[in-house]
Amino acid sequence: MESVDTLQSQKTTNNSLYRTIWRWHFYAGMIFAPFLIILAVTGSIYLFKPQIEQVLYQDYYEVTPQGDKIPASKQMEEVTKIYPGAVVTKYRPGENDTRSSEVSITFNNESLTIFINPYTGKSMGELNNEDRIMDKIEEFHGELMAGTLGDRLVELAACWTIVLIVTGLYLWFPKKRQSLSGILFPRLNKGKSVLRRDLHAVPAFWLTAGMLFLVLTGLPWSGFWGSHFQTLATNSGAGYPPSIWSGSAPTSTVKTKDIADVPWAAENLDVPISEIQGFIPISIDDVMAIANREGIHPSYTVYIPQEKDGVYTLSAYPPKAQDEVTMHIDQYSGAVLADYRYDHYGLIGKIVALGITLHKGTQFGFINQLISLLICLGIVFVAVSGFYLWWKRKPKKGLGAPKASPIRQMKFFLLLLIGLGILFPLVGLSLIIVGLIDRFMIRKISVVKNFLNA
Repeated sequence: MESVDTLQSQKTTNNSLYRTIWRWHFYAGMIFAPFLIILAVTGSIYLFKPQIEQVLYQDYYEVTPQGDKIPASKQMEEVTKIYPGAVVTKYRPGENDTRSSEVSITFNNESLTIFINPYTGKSMGELNNEDRIMDKIEEFHGELMAGTLGDRLVELAACWTIVLIVTGLYLWFPKKRQSLSGILFPRLNKGKSVLRRDLHAVPAFWLTAGMLFLVLTGLPWSGFWGSHFQTLATNSGAGYPPSIWSGSAPTSTVKTKDIADVPWAAENLDVPISEIQGFIPISIDDVMAIANREGIHPSYTVYIPQEKDGVYTLSAYPPKAQDEVTMHIDQYSGAVLADYRYDHYGLIGKIVALGITLHKGTQFGFINQLISLLICLGIVFVAVSGFYLWWKRKPKKGLGAPKASPIRQMKFFLLLLIGLGILFPLVGLSLIIVGLIDRFMIRKISVVKNFLNA
């Protein structure tokens, strides 16, 4: 009799845990699925940035080789003639013989990029940097074009995706030995209700690794978790080593990310100061000669110093992480003050660098883009199929959420949520807010309580 009671108690506990996890999965999906669809769609588009921009700006990008290229200094002079009073901020020589040069300027409070034919020195046109379509897509993908608030919402959605994945795996995991149908492939002959469930659960299982990878490789870019993670990586010694410096490392409050667009691992690199040995800076041509001598990837950009003690910063952010370079050069002596490359990265820096290029679809070219695209499309399908599954199941009255036991009784699941809340502080903050709303609002208003099945 005692054995029967024990089994019955165990069964009740398991059912309560299942309903609790189902409930959390349900609400997390209802709230954050729209964000996941936005991230997947914008991410799918951004994956093909190189191809899209090549089509959009073909007239700006492509040149016909004809003899030797004109020195960069002459190209910049041509730009300042066309835009008198403009401040030149950076120069990009182009990665091959058929690519135009780019001179970026600040003119009339606008940030412009002027495309120059390096063989003739003539302007091929200008582009306001605020009008770059793919930059808009990237901004929408990263912060919903809503600044800091948008960044935090995207980060919160990404973190809660991990909760969705963990709870979804529990719901998917077979509770007893059965065939692989409904687990690894959908059941086609068990009725529409079963098929709808399988068309959500089975694809979600196959996409689990890809979804988790995209979330974890995207988080280092986030404004809250990512910035703290980056600081931790640097302060723990997993950042740049002293060997990248010529002489002693600088004590600077200026970070490289404040003056240039550089790889993730180099963003917190302190900016050195040029030793003023006179008031005649070296020319951009000298800087390019140094870049060629040091073997920097040809896709590099030169950031022009704007202060007397500033430095030339060279940033190569190419498709493959192994080719990344961040270099600071004294603007008077031409001395290489810092040379920071992939081989110098700490373990965390290397992992994040590879994760970012894989996330962006550049590390392995088109096959990388294709795999990432399939994952993104799969995320959209899973989100939509989950909504459709709820829509077909939901009762006429109420939201249709499964009723759960008090979370305090689910000790393992509670510990899991606390752990995720500590690891991802925005998740922890949202859990506290949800708990307060549930305690002081939902459970106090009978209409709301009944609608949410609380």
